[in-house]
Amino acid sequence: MKLKQSLNKYLEILNKYIFILVALFFSTNSLVGQENTVLTKKNKVINKGKFFVYWGWNWASYTDSDIRFKGNNYDFTLRNVKSHDTPSEFSFKKYFGITNITKPQTNARIGYFFKENYTISIGIDHMKYVVNNDQFVGIDGNINIGNSKYDGTYNAQQIQLTEDFLRLEHTDGLNYINVQLYRFDDISSWFGLSSDNLQINLTEGIGMGVLYPKTDTTLLGNERHDDFHLSGFGVSAGFGLNITFLKHFFIQTDVKAGYINMSDIKTSLNPLDSASQSFLFLQNNILIGGRFKLF
Repeated sequence: MKLKQSLNKYLEILNKYIFILVALFFSTNSLVGQENTVLTKKNKVINKGKFFVYWGWNWASYTDSDIRFKGNNYDFTLRNVKSHDTPSEFSFKKYFGITNITKPQTNARIGYFFKENYTISIGIDHMKYVVNNDQFVGIDGNINIGNSKYDGTYNAQQIQLTEDFLRLEHTDGLNYINVQLYRFDDISSWFGLSSDNLQINLTEGIGMGVLYPKTDTTLLGNERHDDFHLSGFGVSAGFGLNITFLKHFFIQTDVKAGYINMSDIKTSLNPLDSASQSFLFLQNNILIGGRFKLF
């Protein structure tokens, strides 16, 4: 029931975002034409042909997830597993220090304006995902590893995720590596602004990519596993508000929602051991960057 409620919540959010994106896509075509009259009063900023880069930080939340674990002597599913992200406490050294810059939950992207109002980009959303320790969850399936208190056949029983049973986290990155197609519109005139040194822009679009997490796992007393592995795919949609100053530099706030499906998570050094899960995510970002014409 909780999973269904969580899914309904996130689906409502996704539907809202999709509705907003569709409305914006069609409305901005007419709005841009209306804004051109205002923009002729200033030196219009030309985006086509420019590159942009940004770096920033994210906070994320996830729906409950069913996680299936498979190996030589076990095949079981944990139901409605709760999780959380792990944003770092702010300090200048941790967020801006060269040796620590990837430790917080971060976003990095490089892109290109192939049309005046459209960008294509590639980047990484370095989110972090941690299964809540010691929670009680439902379990279905069987475990037969020998001389283990967890050996047996399960059918909707409850089990506690203690340290000797399971610890699972993607904390050196959930690492959603994705390509995005976004629309970009100057809405400065909505706020009565007419300076080419200060722009307010609306951006919205879709993305898709792969998951390359570094998964830290200890399962049923096996040796701890902590390595990068190509584990699945994701799709996303989002929108943001971009404030550009001095024509080239910007700060931006984004909201992104999406679906992640990881069908091949490595859980031990044994190649036959794996896990799979899927869930929805909601991500909030704060970004800083610049856009320049290189050629």
